Amino acid sequence: MRAFIKIVVFSAKINCLMPFGPLAIVVSNLSGHHGWVFLLSLLGIIPLAERLGYATEQLACYTGATVGGLLNATFGNATELIISIYALRRGMIRVVQQSLLGSILSNMLLVLGCAFFAGGVVVSKREQVFNKAAATVNSGLLLMAVMGLLFPAVLRSTHTELHSGKSELALSRFSSGIMLVAYAAYLVFQLKSDKNLYLPVDEAVTDENYDDDDEEAPEISMWESITWLSILTIWISVLSEYLVNAIEGASVAMNIPVAFISVILLPIVGNAAEHAGAIMFAMKDKLDISLGVAIGSSTQISMFGIPFCVVIGWIMGCPMDLNFQLFETATLFITVIVVAFMLQDGTSNYLKGLMLILCYLIVAASFFVHIDPASVEDKPRKHRG
Repeated sequence: MRAFIKIVVFSAKINCLMPFGPLAIVVSNLSGHHGWVFLLSLLGIIPLAERLGYATEQLACYTGATVGGLLNATFGNATELIISIYALRRGMIRVVQQSLLGSILSNMLLVLGCAFFAGGVVVSKREQVFNKAAATVNSGLLLMAVMGLLFPAVLRSTHTELHSGKSELALSRFSSGIMLVAYAAYLVFQLKSDKNLYLPVDEAVTDENYDDDDEEAPEISMWESITWLSILTIWISVLSEYLVNAIEGASVAMNIPVAFISVILLPIVGNAAEHAGAIMFAMKDKLDISLGVAIGSSTQISMFGIPFCVVIGWIMGCPMDLNFQLFETATLFITVIVVAFMLQDGTSNYLKGLMLILCYLIVAASFFVHIDPASVEDKPRKHRG
């Protein structure tokens, strides 16, 4: 018992941020200062998200590569989905939409960009390669997600709804059902139909230097992994509630648009595990795993996370829809196109990584100066500023 607690809790330096979680709860109960509660909750969730990724990787050692990749993507996105559900309960639809959008942008530009850059610097004598077929399938799914988000936004902006105020929501719920069916088909395809498509490049080609000893052995047992996944998910849920409750007050206190908090700050915390893992695998020249983490996570959020939140909102009686507004939808569309071009030749280098990182900086700057007209939470900040 002591051994596996020591491995999970004390083995990573980032765990020094864990005390910020309880501190956020104390500050919330004593002072109620939203700015501090938001920052402390944000810092407290970072190590939990990283440890969640670690526990998932340990569990993946017992389930195999394909199921392990799906587990990594699923639990890697658990933080964002938990935050989204709490925000939906409070009727903060725009925060949900923007945080999920931000998670996709962060994974595709920042996480993948850093992985390409770090891998290109370490493996500098040649271009790194990855499975082009798998990347193409994911790019296609991301473009389908853009289609699902584009039509409700265009329907609203052109004022061509058949039933004003109802057609957009009905279309969003119908499209969400279609996207969930497409994601289920993708899972079946990935797990059963054509497993060879997802074999890493170095496994498809015989490598004389390949050694079975390179495979890392799990550090904790399967049941210990499941136990830690449960504990960490519950603790993230608790902190997420404090985080969501403090977003509006933090926006006013720090004079930062809610859009910037939702699209940039929240996803960076939620993607902490993916970020670290993708860079680590890229530096080990395992770019297929990095791509699976970054692009696979983006695919899951866009084809499962967003439609799932629409359905959950429907059950809660909250009118969550796929109209992410034209500014956000255009940002996602351009991002998917840029990344699809970067992936089309099946190779990567540090220049491609640097370009993706710089694209993310442009996106971040855009949201910092963007006032969301559809967000009620931005109005107090604007009047008080």
